[in-house]
Formats: sequence, structure tokens, C-alpha cells
Amino acid sequence: MLAADLEEICDYSDRAGPGGYLRSLIDAIRKRPTEIVPAGLSVSAYDLVVIGSPVWAGSVSAPVRSYLIENRARLPQVAFFCSFGGHGADAALREMGELAGKPAVAECKITAAAARQGAQAALAAFVGGLKRHLARAGEFEWIC
Repeated sequence: MLAADLEEICDYSDRAGPGGYLRSLIDAIRKRPTEIVPAGLSVSAYDLVVIGSPVWAGSVSAPVRSYLIENRARLPQVAFFCSFGGHGADAALREMGELAGKPAVAECKITAAAARQGAQAALAAFVGGLKRHLARAGEFEWIC
């Protein structure tokens, strides 16, 4: 949908099983960052960085929290998306903007149920908005 470089944000914490779930819950409630694997790509090399996170207990995930904190000074324009089970998407997106230190040019919220179905309509609208934003900014020439 969007020809772009992709980098996974990973932390060193074991989040598997009940103990991992509890650790993730505590990190989210306490808004605690975690140690993440160093990024291989430099955000400052891009005009726009799209960042996604699952919603953990109404908050951005600890690994994405850490990524935003570590890259705040270097982030160009940003767009955010999140996946969520029931609630907390608006709060998580707001928190991502605060951590990034800038508003998003676009946002997308996808429920877990919609994600299982592919969420094509929401993703197409989000990507379409990003392409229009970049075209207006003159950053890219889109070739179909």
C-alpha cells in the first residue's frame, strides 16, 4: 500500500505468557519505558515517519514509548496508528503525539476485530491521506 522502509520496534523484555502480560500491563499503567533494540534506520533521513503501537491498558506500548522518547529530537513529521481491543485508542494516540513532541499529520485506529478481517478500508483511507499529504508537501512523486 505504501512503498516505505519498515523497522520493527523490539524490546529486550520477555513478554510471553502470563508473566509477560503482567509485565506489559504494569509498564503501561506506570507509563514506564523499556530498553529497546537499537534502531537500524535513522529517522532523520526521512520526511515522514509512521509509527504504530498496540494499546496496552489505555496507553501506548512500552517499546513504542521508548522509541518515541529516544527519537523525539530527530523525528520529522509523524503519523500514528494503533490497534486496540476495546478502548484507549484516543488516549494512546494523544500520548504518542506528546511523546513525539509534535502532532501527527494523520492517525488511524484499528480494532482487533477489524484487524482480523484485514481492516482494508481503514488502512486504505490512512495510506491515502499520507500520500495526499506527501504530494502536497512536494516530497514524493507518486507513480501508479
